[in-house]
Parts: sequence; C-alpha cells; structure tokens
Amino acid sequence: MADAVQSKTLQITIVTPEKAVLDESADLVVLPMFDGELGVLAGRAPFVGQLGPGELRIKSGSKTKRIFVDGGFVQVRSNTVNVLTPSARKPEELTDALLALEQTKVDALPSTSATEIELKKRATLKLKGMNKVRPKN
Repeated sequence: MADAVQSKTLQITIVTPEKAVLDESADLVVLPMFDGELGVLAGRAPFVGQLGPGELRIKSGSKTKRIFVDGGFVQVRSNTVNVLTPSARKPEELTDALLALEQTKVDALPSTSATEIELKKRATLKLKGMNKVRPKN
C-alpha cells in the first residue's frame, strides 16, 4: 500500500469494443461520471463507477488531453484507471459534419413516453459532451 501512495502518476487505459484507444501515464484523470465529474489522483482508493457521456480529461505535467467517452464504466485500482466505453473520440474526430449528423438524430427522436424522453435526454447529453470536446476554431 505504501508504494501506491508514493507513486505520483496513474496509468490510464481507455478501451472500446473495437480497439484500445489510449494507454499512457498521467498526473490527474477527470472522469465524466453519470452524476458529475470525479478527479482521480495517484493513491486513490479503489472503486468501480458508472460513466456518463462527456469529456474525460487527462493531465500530464502542463498538458491536458481531452477525449469524449460515451458512458461506460471505470475501475480504479493500484494507480491504474481502466475505462470501458462503447465509444471514445479524440477532438480531431469530432467534425462539424459528425456533430450535425448527431444533432439531426437528436432532433428526430420522439419524446412522447417516459422512455423516449429519457433516450432523448441521454442523446442530448452525448451531443453536449461531444461539443465540449471538439476543437474550437
């Protein structure tokens, strides 16, 4: 346990069903949990949590990397952060055309029943997260 506290870095891995998106060390990881953000530093107590769609930030030194994750789960243990998500996109992948397509999908979703309203709410949160991560011109 003393080694985990002494180490100042984390190892973060992001995996989708198609591929491993990221595997690198970091000083701080900020996760988009289903109920808000959670920052993780080295020495954090182990936990498993549910992610929401949004911006995952990875800080290494003075640089911050941002990645959009579409929900999923996170496991933190022994200074390792494992993210399992259906989809992860880097800022350069979030083009205007992709965001316009996602907006069209959101607009087309019906919202007459409670289930449909919840699905539209989740799609809207996903689009909001993508817009937050995309490069600003």
